[in-house]
Amino acid sequence: MFFQHIYDKTLAQASYLIGCQKTGESIVIDAKRDVDTYLEIAKLNNLKITHITETHIHADFLTGSRELAKLTGAQMYLSDEGGEGWLYEFPHIGLKDGSVIKVGNLTLKVMHTPGHTPESISFLLTDHPASNEPVMLFTGDFVFVGDVGRPDLLEKAAGFAGTKEAGAKEMYKSINKFNALPDYIQVWPGHGAGSACGKALGAVPSTTVGYEKVRNWAFQYPKDENGFVKYLLEDQPEPPKYFAMMKKLNKVDRPLLTEVPKVKKLSKEEFKVAMDKGIKLIDARPKTEFAAGFIPGSLNIQGNNAFATWAGWLLKYDEPFMLIASEAQLDDLTRKLMRIGLDNIYGYVENVSVWTELGNKLETSKVISIDEFDALAKNNGIQIVDLRGESEYKAGHIAKADNVFVGTLQENLNKISKDKTTVVYCQSGDRTAIGYSLLAKNGFKNILNYSGGMSEWANKGKPVVSEN
Repeated sequence: MFFQHIYDKTLAQASYLIGCQKTGESIVIDAKRDVDTYLEIAKLNNLKITHITETHIHADFLTGSRELAKLTGAQMYLSDEGGEGWLYEFPHIGLKDGSVIKVGNLTLKVMHTPGHTPESISFLLTDHPASNEPVMLFTGDFVFVGDVGRPDLLEKAAGFAGTKEAGAKEMYKSINKFNALPDYIQVWPGHGAGSACGKALGAVPSTTVGYEKVRNWAFQYPKDENGFVKYLLEDQPEPPKYFAMMKKLNKVDRPLLTEVPKVKKLSKEEFKVAMDKGIKLIDARPKTEFAAGFIPGSLNIQGNNAFATWAGWLLKYDEPFMLIASEAQLDDLTRKLMRIGLDNIYGYVENVSVWTELGNKLETSKVISIDEFDALAKNNGIQIVDLRGESEYKAGHIAKADNVFVGTLQENLNKISKDKTTVVYCQSGDRTAIGYSLLAKNGFKNILNYSGGMSEWANKGKPVVSEN
């Protein structure tokens, strides 16, 4: 058996390519959208991708299953569980609980494991030349290392009212199915630490059924369904805004993108025309470079592992946008964007000098030190804004700070004073850079960036207020 775990650390998303080396057939589970990765792996290992499947209709990334099927001719095997409203709306081979996918000498048996979503399925893999007992379980967003999939995304991100409690109860039933499996089975989940699909995901890529029975909090409620439901639903992180669009695009018949697009480099004249049209500008430089000089109106979303997540919070799918990024960054940034369906890149420029060459001036961020902030915090005339998520804020924040999550800041500008001096902070400065640029774009002039954030504040022994 051939097995490869493919991990996108930017979305903390796992996919898998599994093959029968005797027949040369292989299957891909939960493909990301830049599918050249799988084609290259298959080619290097003398395999042909013949089967494609998914564990559920994903909300956190745009799958590449259909792109991969178009390029390879492979059949798509997708869940037909969940009932009306939860079915894929394009041709596929339907899977139900107990269905079996045969890939050469391998079989993948379907387990219907609802809870995260009604149609969620897991796959029990058996390598028949070695054993007739299953050896691996691919759980998608059902069981993670140390956690289970959150059932509130459908309600919070996709607007399906009243589904979170029902989903939590379904999850409770599903973990009893998991509990009945042999301890030795390897568990390969769909996400790792950093994903918004749970609140306590572990950082290691895989686990075993036995380990999760002992260490995963979800299996500590054998006869307490109410306690399980309560704990599962509380303190979940804010689901990114783009999740609702992913849920739709992964379900419907949509245009396909079978290769990584090439982004146009804009001339000074083209850039000026775009700016005059009001096309949004995303500055992907490091926050320190942005602070030292930025184009007015630009948003600082650093081109790091969180780039796609914050782009998904702040960009609209029907609007074009430009990038400030080096040519060396473009392939990486384009892949990150296409993985969540943000394909509407108008073009890019390599640095902010294009702005000054047009006769314009750059702005600078007003970054303050911990001592400057400490002195200001004693002044009752200022506003302090914590840009972190609600659960982070409750766990510990600076006294008198208001909590306005950076992902929803655009919709909550009325909570920020234009008259007072306002200090913004997050954990270690990255989200503060986004928030500062967003406020500057919206005409706020009295904003100060405490870039050290809660990390520095707490490490220096400054007072922290907790609401837990």
